[in-house]
Amino acid sequence: MDRRAVVACLALLCVAGMFTAGCNGSGNWFGQNKTPLWNGQDFNGWAFYLEQPDVQPEDVWSIRDGVIHCKGTPFGYVRTRDDYNNYALHLEWRWVPQTLPEGVVRNSGVFLHVQEPDMIWPKAIEAQLMHRNAGDFWIFRGAQVDQQKDVGSVPKQKPCHEKPLGQWNTYEVRCDGNTITLHVNGVKMNHVTGANIAGGKIALQSEGAPIEFRNIYITPLQ
Repeated sequence: MDRRAVVACLALLCVAGMFTAGCNGSGNWFGQNKTPLWNGQDFNGWAFYLEQPDVQPEDVWSIRDGVIHCKGTPFGYVRTRDDYNNYALHLEWRWVPQTLPEGVVRNSGVFLHVQEPDMIWPKAIEAQLMHRNAGDFWIFRGAQVDQQKDVGSVPKQKPCHEKPLGQWNTYEVRCDGNTITLHVNGVKMNHVTGANIAGGKIALQSEGAPIEFRNIYITPLQ
């Protein structure tokens, strides 16, 4: 093979590598330094908040076979006791494929940078999980980003990339300073800048319908 052919092959390999990296999207966020956010066995390190204080958390949240099961009612969330900033978050979710009562929608979310006190809903930035809306942001209770200065949404930038009901989906969230980037099943769906809160607790939402979570871990950003 002559020198020009070698150079051409190397160029093609470089282009292929760049293409692969782009397709993998968030793949390079997670190296060897993964920290389980949930231990897969119990809720040690997590705290519950429910809209109805007379309801016991175990009547809403349970664990079976390494999966968190949430009934969806009443409204509330389970959150980390510790605060986190500058991290990449990985989690998987799926909707339980069952018939819902009339008027009930499959809705949930992942709250980022949650601030105390606990309430419905706290000051936070939500990575939306409403069915077919994963990749939206919702801004609550005085939180702000450049794209939304009041309570409201920042719609996803691409069409829905969720899998059919009953199949596992992947959320990968990069919180880097005052920016947040969302990937759904490996595809970049949204990005916000200028967040006025850049750290806090992480929460999983109970908001109307049964949902399941698993494989929740973070990687600190360098």
